[in-house]
Amino acid sequence: CVMAPRTVTIDLEAAAAERERLRTKYLQIPKTRPKSTAQGVHHLALLCSDVENTIRFYQELLGFPLVELFENRDYKGSTHLFFDLGHDNTLAFFDFPDLGLGPYAEVLGGFHHLAISVSREQWDAARQRLDDAGVATQIESEVSLYFSDPDGVRLELIAEDLGSLYGTPLH
Repeated sequence: CVMAPRTVTIDLEAAAAERERLRTKYLQIPKTRPKSTAQGVHHLALLCSDVENTIRFYQELLGFPLVELFENRDYKGSTHLFFDLGHDNTLAFFDFPDLGLGPYAEVLGGFHHLAISVSREQWDAARQRLDDAGVATQIESEVSLYFSDPDGVRLELIAEDLGSLYGTPLH
């Protein structure tokens, strides 16, 4: 199972009330919401333990073409590689050989998962390739396919158009 179940020890009614308070205070309707100052995600940089294994996983299993690979300018001997995620977005990786990095761990302020929009046809094809490769997957809401890469990075392929969530436009 990719997303481990946990025992709920919080007051669910209080949590719902807090979400409503925050929604009321901060969430603006699209007509009054200011335009973002950002242009989009240039790249998200993650760590990998094996460059070739990472290339095979992301390019061959997921269908994200490798678009660049070079020595990391900040750490000699380290490789920096980029995959095309469509819509002018890239997913980057570094390997940091000889630093003795530990396995993935979920920490406050850390990375939880990356959700990547794909068509239903690509979702189905990726699910089959992952199943054939023996990668454990979890399906939620019939549109979200969760799994982990070889280094434990949690990913979600979501059969949903960019800018919407479960059929509701976000913009």
